[in-house]
Amino acid sequence: MAPRACRFYRQGDDWFCGTGLPSDIVIEVEGVFFHLHKFPLLSKCGKIARMIEKLRNTKEDMCLTLVGCPGGPDAFLFAAQFCYGVRVELTPKNILMVYCAAEYLEMTEQFDEENLLAVAESFFHKVIFHSWKDCILALHCSEHSISNAETLHIVSKCLNALSTMACTDPSLFGWPMMMYGSLQSPGGSILWNGINTGARIRASLSDWWFEDISCLGVPMFKRLIETMKERGIRSENIAGALMYYSRKYLPGLDRWQSGQAGRTRSLASFATVPAAVDQKLLLESIEKLLPQKKGKSYCRYLLGLLRVGMILNVCQSCRDSLERRIGMQLELATLDGLLIPNFSDSDYLYDTDCVERIIHHFVSSQELNIALFSPSSFDPATSPSSSPLIKVTKLIDSFLAEVAPDVNLKPKKMQSLLLVLPEALRSLDDGLYRALDIYFKAHPWLSEKERVQLCSIIDYGKLSIEAYAHASHNECLPLRIILQVLFFEQLRLRTALSHCLHALESDDAAIVDDMAGQLLQRDGWVSLVRENRVLRVDMERMRSRVRKLELDFVDIKQEMGRVSRPHNLISSTRLIPRKLGCMPVPKDLHSDAIESTGPSPRRSTERPYLSH
Repeated sequence: MAPRACRFYRQGDDWFCGTGLPSDIVIEVEGVFFHLHKFPLLSKCGKIARMIEKLRNTKEDMCLTLVGCPGGPDAFLFAAQFCYGVRVELTPKNILMVYCAAEYLEMTEQFDEENLLAVAESFFHKVIFHSWKDCILALHCSEHSISNAETLHIVSKCLNALSTMACTDPSLFGWPMMMYGSLQSPGGSILWNGINTGARIRASLSDWWFEDISCLGVPMFKRLIETMKERGIRSENIAGALMYYSRKYLPGLDRWQSGQAGRTRSLASFATVPAAVDQKLLLESIEKLLPQKKGKSYCRYLLGLLRVGMILNVCQSCRDSLERRIGMQLELATLDGLLIPNFSDSDYLYDTDCVERIIHHFVSSQELNIALFSPSSFDPATSPSSSPLIKVTKLIDSFLAEVAPDVNLKPKKMQSLLLVLPEALRSLDDGLYRALDIYFKAHPWLSEKERVQLCSIIDYGKLSIEAYAHASHNECLPLRIILQVLFFEQLRLRTALSHCLHALESDDAAIVDDMAGQLLQRDGWVSLVRENRVLRVDMERMRSRVRKLELDFVDIKQEMGRVSRPHNLISSTRLIPRKLGCMPVPKDLHSDAIESTGPSPRRSTERPYLSH
């Protein structure tokens, strides 16, 4: 074996070993030539020994070519230095490459004790598999030697080790922990220069490993997530890791995930460079790893993925899967998430076809029971305040109102949007009427036939009082539709009034209260009940007064018939005011009043006197 003082140096594309002896073998690895000596290589490399044995009887110069050497010239240089006894250092960054090269060169203990393959395997079991940081670095720096590592199951062992540690409390990995840039004492306090500062580190969260695994390339990251699923890691953690990774490498997704990523940490201690990622491949790979769960932030993330996928023009199966996942939890979506810009050749402002498909998926998935994420994972304040159907109805009505002003939106497309949610699932059609009102105002050139066809979609029996009042004065509606609205309004008022009067005549307070409560639940008509009560009391009072006046009129008419002679005039004049409810005039006051009057009354009083 050559002395340890020998050194390797490079001249152009050739490597030489400075032992003072001329080289007797040249080995080519990917266009790089190594001028070495047979004996150090024969004593440790089984593959080179067999190749030299085949060329021993030839008179040509000993020149070998290694095809497919894992790690290329760098890995072979490391193995050659080990053969010459040069001190080499195994690190997490080169261990996988060295291990695969040692296996390729057959540097086993059959040729020498403590050969390179045994040393590398020992380093794996003693160092790499017990350190989260080293395991990540080993996988990150082994992209070019994956094919050889797969046959040796080294990558699988690293992935299993990472999956096990991801399920474990990070404080159990050893102390002190340097991965996140600070020292931690066994009691949990932060140390500075070995001094306990008394400050407490935040409780370990389940997302502490999101940033660490984000340095891996897409194939390795995908394999790690699949291994974690098999290990039984919670779906919330899997979804969080996918959201963090995609947010890091899909910049357009950031605004759809604001505030939902894991804690930002520096990779300075890792000394790694983020992987070069094909964004389209990344999105298609992540879609296959998404858990079948529901969550408000998770739904927003899916809508962001769908939007970015349309920009990247992902495959149709990926897009269909995202639309189906969104449709299964549409009640958790928001209006801004559904307003997807149109990236196709259509003139529409928004991608209404995509939203229609999402709504169809929601309707067809009503019988499915998809579990929610745990409340503490993404949405701690989320509580089911109303049924999913009510939320989706309000969401669709808001969406219709937003897309209605689009001047390029054709009547047939608007009709399709109005009918996308079955009428049987609606309790009120106010949202449809509002969307049509906006659409008519933005499209004044529509014909009467098109307006009538669109208005026929609405069930006018499901409109509220406010909608009736607005529709009855809406000049954008066709005349026959306004007449139909007035008919339904009159029918509804008549029905409600008949119920109210029936409840009032029953003299049953319980029925009245129950009816008032029902009307209060229906559009707030309890005020109408109260007004009807007051009106009925006033009508009863007026009716009694009219009856009394009728009786008085009959008595007056009878008295007037009796006054057929002049001697009854004085008695009748006394009786008529009394019937009318007036006080009788005194006799002396009556005579004074006659004397104080003019001549015409005097003549009238003299005539009966002369006749008498």
